[in-house]
Amino acid sequence: MSSASGAGATRGTQGGRVRVGVVGLGRMGRRHAENLAHRIPGAELVAACSPIAEETAWARDELGVGASYAAYEDLLRHPGLDAVFLITPTSLHADQIIAALEAGKHVFCEKPLALSLADCLRVEEAAARRPGQIVMIGFVRRFDPSYRDAFQKITAGGIGRPFLVRSQTGDQLDPSGFFVRFAPTSGGIFVDCSIHDIDLARWLLGDPAPRRIFATGTVAVHEDLRPLGDVDNGVAVIEFAGGSIACLYASRTLAHGHDTHTEIVGTAGQLTVGHNPRRNRVEIADVHGVRNECVTNYYERFHEAFLVEALEFVRCVTDGSPPPLTLHDATEATRIALAVAHAHRSGTIVELT
Repeated sequence: MSSASGAGATRGTQGGRVRVGVVGLGRMGRRHAENLAHRIPGAELVAACSPIAEETAWARDELGVGASYAAYEDLLRHPGLDAVFLITPTSLHADQIIAALEAGKHVFCEKPLALSLADCLRVEEAAARRPGQIVMIGFVRRFDPSYRDAFQKITAGGIGRPFLVRSQTGDQLDPSGFFVRFAPTSGGIFVDCSIHDIDLARWLLGDPAPRRIFATGTVAVHEDLRPLGDVDNGVAVIEFAGGSIACLYASRTLAHGHDTHTEIVGTAGQLTVGHNPRRNRVEIADVHGVRNECVTNYYERFHEAFLVEALEFVRCVTDGSPPPLTLHDATEATRIALAVAHAHRSGTIVELT
């Protein structure tokens, strides 16, 4: 997530409830819509927007959303609308955020902020002109209880000075290649997936400035990615000022399930978050050995964090407090992710200043 300045934000106007419109009702959009409709005190889902009639029909029939729009500009004119949730292709984010700000709305937008540094800066400038409106970008792992606990332990000096983050985002193999159709507008595996790990590394290492980046990758399964210049498995190394390092791995082809985990090494110890992506506390012992079942997708792993981030957004809109991270954080994560993607495509070490 990220924020505009937050100070002096307009409060929800309908009896303290923030009236929200959701834009985009694909797999992730439906998760957000369900949370807003049923699980976020202080929020009221009043409108839905999608150019696909089946999606708005789902919002009406399953969630009881009374107003639906095919065009985004029409949703922004919905009477009494306070905020929008944008769960749309990354290529649309910058223009949609700016349009919402100009219409006087608060904005939650899924990551990444944009596909170019210029667009990120355009959003920052638009938000700076409207300091009373909240803008949050969905870096959901910052709202996961385990990652928050690790951050607090690091801040308290529990592992000394952190200097190395090893982090991965691994999706379970989808033989249908569902994500491939979105690859042309996603920015590729490093921008779409590793940007989470990049944001974590910046956060857990104390926001150091990046200095040098190297990346490589391979197409292990999804050959349709090759003409797009993308890969289904990628590795990157980022050197930061002061000598800290991040080692990142992203995969679309894991056999055992969705596997997000992170290790933070410090001068006096280390922390590991999510090393075993277990579904629950049950262990199975049989002729195959002792094992546990794993979560199958990112939402199953981070369902609590998605709730917390929406609650935080509503709180910020209601009481005017700044969100936990800034638009500049989202810009910087995008800048680094784009540099990682360039390092991969060019096969060179990218220097950042």
